[in-house]
Amino acid sequence: MNQNLKDFWNDKYSENKTGWDIGHVSPPLKKYFDQLTDKKIKILIPGAGNSHEAEYLHRNGFVNIYVVDIAPAPIANLRKRVPDFPLDHLIERNFFDLDYKNYFDLIIEQTFFCAITPNLRKNYAEKMHQLLNDTGKLCGLLFNDPLNTDHPPFGGNKQEYISYFKNLYKFLKFETCYNSIAPRKDRELFILLQKSLD
Repeated sequence: MNQNLKDFWNDKYSENKTGWDIGHVSPPLKKYFDQLTDKKIKILIPGAGNSHEAEYLHRNGFVNIYVVDIAPAPIANLRKRVPDFPLDHLIERNFFDLDYKNYFDLIIEQTFFCAITPNLRKNYAEKMHQLLNDTGKLCGLLFNDPLNTDHPPFGGNKQEYISYFKNLYKFLKFETCYNSIAPRKDRELFILLQKSLD
């Protein structure tokens, strides 16, 4: 594990320098979660941070949620808030080192993509494809905004993002998000991609 990267993110959480953390499940993801009916599906939330999405899903009866973060502090935060969250589903590891294959039904993207350096975005798309089962989906939010080029959050645009995903997924949704929180209005894309086997 890259110790510098681990320390960088752990310091952010330890010092509460988490401006991207809105303190609750984001409205677009809440709306998507609320229409899911099978509460046994295997869900992965990578780069989960304080894991408000995991907490929401857990409290609403989903039983197979896995949380991955490179830093121990946000995982500890989730354990404190949700003491009955399964310990073996809390994974302190670099996302790119996960060794699951064709395992998850659903992977949730929430401010992880913008946290990794842009040169890893192709690897991100490929790793997600590896982790998802044959009918699995990647769902979440991407910033449709230039943001920063020298430190996270790193921005980008729809056309760029499509280039990473187009050969690996079927695009079920890839559009401007209509129910973002106010500071992110018209700056987010809602994506729902299904793993393609072609």
